[in-house]
Amino acid sequence: MKTGARGEGRGANYVIRVAGHLGAAWTEWFDGMTITPTADGDTVLSGAVADQAALHGLLRRVRDLGLTLLAVNLSDDKQGTEHS
Repeated sequence: MKTGARGEGRGANYVIRVAGHLGAAWTEWFDGMTITPTADGDTVLSGAVADQAALHGLLRRVRDLGLTLLAVNLSDDKQGTEHS
């Protein structure tokens, strides 16, 4: 059974983009994800996610806050940040 997003038996890094700005105070609420407001008015949540259950938990929190989910991407970057 594959347990990681890539089957390595460990978590993976994700980049989640939502509409609107969130402050750094929400870091704990989002399980330690890095919160980065963007110039275009969105927020990027990035970092390691233990497994698919943890990812679904993060997405439920986005929903519970009434945020508009714009994108969820698996990141190859060890820091979980987007590349432009």
